[in-house]
Amino acid sequence: MNIVVCVKYVPDSTADRHFEEDYTVDRVGVDGLLSELDEYAVEQALQLKEKRADEEVTVTALCVGPEKAVDAARKALQMGADKAVHVLDDAIAGSDYAATSLVLAKAIEKIGVPELVICGMASTDASGSVIPAMLAERLGLPQVTLASVIESQGDQVRIKRDNEGSTEVIGATMPLVLSVTDQSGEARYPSFKGIMAAKKKPMEVLSLADIGVEADQVGLSVAWTQVADTTARPPRTAGEIVKDEDGSGAVALTEFLASKKFI
Repeated sequence: MNIVVCVKYVPDSTADRHFEEDYTVDRVGVDGLLSELDEYAVEQALQLKEKRADEEVTVTALCVGPEKAVDAARKALQMGADKAVHVLDDAIAGSDYAATSLVLAKAIEKIGVPELVICGMASTDASGSVIPAMLAERLGLPQVTLASVIESQGDQVRIKRDNEGSTEVIGATMPLVLSVTDQSGEARYPSFKGIMAAKKKPMEVLSLADIGVEADQVGLSVAWTQVADTTARPPRTAGEIVKDEDGSGAVALTEFLASKKFI
């Protein structure tokens, strides 16, 4: 059984993030890491492998992005994935969801369409939540998304999807595309043994030409949406201190809340 996990390299939310001159997110000049929501996808892939110990199961981490994006794939290897594939090409910069899903789909076809493609529910930088569905459409596979519980037996997969006030149970037959939420199970930390073992695991680098995608099919110039302008967040100012020496503090607080339309 083959499982492909799509992982994304995203800017660290605690770092100083900014845009490039073309208003695309700077993914090279800032610290980055594996998207936290994709860690849950890796975890579920590894749990499926462990539950199918009597089978030969291979987990492949697939990432798309600049050279530093390899860190996302490397983290997946450290967690326990067997190998990784990194699609690296300058033309990909600025790609939107449509182009990104195209690159992922073509890379998966190059690898060999697996029984299971697993994604996080969204990325922590864009939070679009559309890549799993677009990927399923391009691959011609059924999709079961936003899974909080995953059960599998043979080629059957059943998930539970939590909604407000209800839970859906959805079943499908592999091959399929699956996305998981952050309620699916705590992601494991890489062990020292896993970190050392990851250095010896195969890491394949592919270009757009390798997967049969033309440069004019991706990038900012063909994106369906673009950022036209940005405004930097204003610096934090000092707060106003109200001293309640004469009992007027409550009145001052009420007037402040009213001025901000909180009350």
